[in-house]
Amino acid sequence: MTTATWLLLAAGLLVVLVLTWALWTLTRLRRLAGRVRRAREVLDVGLLRRAELAAALAREHAEDLGPELAGALAAAAAGARTPSAGDREAAENLVGRLLRRVPAGVLTPELQDAGMRVGLARRFYNDAVRDTRTLRRGRLARVLRLHAARPLPRYFDIDDGLDALLTSPGSGAARGVR
Repeated sequence: MTTATWLLLAAGLLVVLVLTWALWTLTRLRRLAGRVRRAREVLDVGLLRRAELAAALAREHAEDLGPELAGALAAAAAGARTPSAGDREAAENLVGRLLRRVPAGVLTPELQDAGMRVGLARRFYNDAVRDTRTLRRGRLARVLRLHAARPLPRYFDIDDGLDALLTSPGSGAARGVR
């Protein structure tokens, strides 16, 4: 075999490898897009559930909360269900801050559970977004413009208090246990 034949064979092998990698990456990106979509749906359901429970708490325990906190919580819950100007993160942060001011004896177990579920759903969603962004920002994926027509998914960052809970001195995360 001549040198030209070897070079042609190597170039053909390189093209096959790049095409195989591109196909694998496109499949992975499609799966990640589905994962992001499903995680966002779960997060939205959890946020709506938490807002409904917060509104119910403000209605049913207005005496225990006091008029100021009950009114603010009802207004924040209504704002979280239909955020103005599309700023859902700010509306959800307000609900979270107000819920942390609710006395422990008044906070219902359902609302505590909904808050924990929101925190976990946010983490799952942000993990899916991180994985998607990492794969799409790879050098070869950018050069080949894989999924370039789709917008990069955005992180959903709210202060839900879960990070402080999971990294508190008594938790396994603070001691390095996973």
